[in-house]
Amino acid sequence: MRKRLSAALLVLLLLIAAGCGSALAGSGLEVHYIDVGQAESTLLRTADFAILIDAGDQKGTQVLDYLRRLGVDTIDLLVLTHPHADHIGQAAEIVRELKVKEVWMSGYEHTTTLFEGLLDAVLDSDAAYFEPRTGGEEHFGDLTLQVLNPVRLSSNLHETCIVLRAIYGEVSFLFTGDAESSSERAMLREGLEVQARILQLGHHGSRTSSSLEFLLAVDPDLVIYSAGVGNDYGHPHQEVIDRLKILGIPSFGTEQFGTIVVKTDGMRYELETSRPGSLSQRCVDLNTASFEELQEIIHIGPERALQIVEERAARPFRSVDELRHRIEGIGENRLQDIKAQGLACVKGVTDD
Repeated sequence: MRKRLSAALLVLLLLIAAGCGSALAGSGLEVHYIDVGQAESTLLRTADFAILIDAGDQKGTQVLDYLRRLGVDTIDLLVLTHPHADHIGQAAEIVRELKVKEVWMSGYEHTTTLFEGLLDAVLDSDAAYFEPRTGGEEHFGDLTLQVLNPVRLSSNLHETCIVLRAIYGEVSFLFTGDAESSSERAMLREGLEVQARILQLGHHGSRTSSSLEFLLAVDPDLVIYSAGVGNDYGHPHQEVIDRLKILGIPSFGTEQFGTIVVKTDGMRYELETSRPGSLSQRCVDLNTASFEELQEIIHIGPERALQIVEERAARPFRSVDELRHRIEGIGENRLQDIKAQGLACVKGVTDD
């Protein structure tokens, strides 16, 4: 496994990019993970082309508005990974309003009015239509786009989800849509190259995706996911976040950072975000943080960190306030210091 940038260093890079401007601005490839709430849409853009992967949900016009703000009036390739409403929602309007040269869909036929309206829009346009399959490869300037899924159509919508690997110089990206663990296993059985520097988590960070085996094979520097604030699904699921922590892979979600933009010249890459104020809100979970991470909390040295580890093994912490009663030497004043620091937290624990 490659040596990764630490989470703290990545946050620092984000802060620098957000506050001081981009060192890579105006050159190379930009990948925009657009904040569309509990939906998904990603734009790959250079001076020569624009590729849009998915198009948010039908409840708004965020994707089209965002493209217009960037001055994008032509989409060289529109990829719709699968026909769920949170991925094709604004696609018909984009096809009608912008010049779309080519549309990729899996071929899975969905019996919804939204899907049928999308098909009508594509048929009424001048866009070419294609159903990609595993092993396909297309080139857009210096960008190589590889198709990793599906091998064939099936009766399971998620198994037919289009999975793409994008390679730009020495920097690679993996876009998995809502592909689940069964598709991840299938790609690994096929011996496909899935390694990527940046992974877009499958299914908005759901426990149905991002298996340990798949994460080890992809070996990303970091992961990005699209999720809505306080969404009803609980995305990203705590099991996935814990798995990433164990592997030392930093994660960045649109529900916290807003739109996330990765800029690369093919050698280096950097991140920018539309919500720079949230970058410092890193969380050290009392129930999952490592021995070393716990010591980043004020007043928590090696002895108290060890006591936290022992305590949580017997019974998980349900709030930061429990430190006062369960950890020796943490009184009211020190507890207030810890809470003021804003680093300690407890996630995903409820009473039995």
